[in-house]
Amino acid sequence: MRAQTTLDTPVDVLNYALTLEHLEHAFYRDGLEQFSADDFAAAGYAANVYEWFGIIRDHEKEHVDVISSVITDLGGEPVAEGTYDFGYSDLAGFFGVATALENTGVAAYQGAAQFLIEEDELLTAALTIHGVEARHAAYLNGLTGESPFPEAFNPTLTVDEVLEIAGPFIVS
Repeated sequence: MRAQTTLDTPVDVLNYALTLEHLEHAFYRDGLEQFSADDFAAAGYAANVYEWFGIIRDHEKEHVDVISSVITDLGGEPVAEGTYDFGYSDLAGFFGVATALENTGVAAYQGAAQFLIEEDELLTAALTIHGVEARHAAYLNGLTGESPFPEAFNPTLTVDEVLEIAGPFIVS
C-alpha cells in the first residue's frame, strides 16, 4: 500500500490546487488552439459553445494567476506549469477529457476544503473556486449527455485519488 500524500502547509495546499489549475488551463488553451469554432459547429454544437469554452479557459487562467500570487504573498514558490499529454485526437475526446478534469477539480477542491485547509481566508477562496469549477462540470456534463447534477452529494477525493486521475495527463 502506498503512503498517503501529505500537504503540510498552506503553500503546499495552494501548490496542489495550482497544479490542477495549470493542468486545466493548459488543456483548454491548447485544445482551443487545436479546434476552431468551425470544428465545434461541424460537430453540431451551437455557436456559443466554443465561446463558453473560451470563458472556461479564461477562468482557469485567472485561477492560476490568483493562486500563484497568493503563494508568492505567503513567501512560497508557485509550481510551474508542466508538460501534458491529454490523449485526445478529436473533438469528442476533447469534450470527454474536459468533463473528467472539471469533475475531478470539483471533488479535489471539496477534499481540500474538508481535509487540508484550516485558514478561513484560504477556505473561502477555495470554496469560491470550487463553485465555479462545479458550474463548469455541470455545463460539460450536460454537453456530453451526462446529468449536470448526478448525485445529491458531490463525491470528495483525497489528494492521492486526484493524482491517480490527473497524473496520467502530466508528462513532466
